[in-house]
Amino acid sequence: MNNLKENLHNICSRVDSACSKAGRDPSEIAILAVSKKHGVDRILALYGLGQASFGENYVQEAVKKMAQLRDLDIEWHFIGPLQSNKTREAAQHFQWVQSVDRLKILRRLSDQRPAELAALNVCIQVNIDREPQKGGVMPEKVRELVHATLDLPHLSFRGLMTIPRMASAGHDSSSSYERMNQLFNELLAEGVEMDTLSMGMSDDLESAIMHGSTMVRVGTALLGPRPESNSA
Repeated sequence: MNNLKENLHNICSRVDSACSKAGRDPSEIAILAVSKKHGVDRILALYGLGQASFGENYVQEAVKKMAQLRDLDIEWHFIGPLQSNKTREAAQHFQWVQSVDRLKILRRLSDQRPAELAALNVCIQVNIDREPQKGGVMPEKVRELVHATLDLPHLSFRGLMTIPRMASAGHDSSSSYERMNQLFNELLAEGVEMDTLSMGMSDDLESAIMHGSTMVRVGTALLGPRPESNSA
């Protein structure tokens, strides 16, 4: 699992196979490498293999990595819970924030985005399975938050993100992805301009792609097991 070249090849092959079964073009699917807790050496090595998009869950950890890798053309995505006291750093350093679920956070990101930078790409996180311990806006509240995002000047609304309920004997995650895809397509039909449906991880990317995902977030299957402590 520590052979990055083999790992990346395997993920690309899985994406290709899933797209073939779904009748989709693999170019429609972006692979986001989830690099939280991994050191900059692993990120640098994977970048050298052609992987340029990385997702981080903790602002301070990510900012340290960005400083060390500032000479590389990496596209940084924030994908973890975002607290109000971290929005300024997120707005200043990331190209994407995928985990927004509150208007307050959206407004702060817009207000705190430096004027010299391009608009911050944002996705609305949807709690598609209504899990109380998870972040994300409830499905019936998505439209309200999406339209609020469209009115904010320094944000570029890109789409929806979800972390579904874990698959179990009583739950198939494909049903979560199917409902997300339906919501995504309903918004498109209503005239909302967006291009990203971020869903699917190492264990279930095939199901996510079958149900319309345009971005899969892959951690362990690419970078290997996470170290116990942050070595960035």
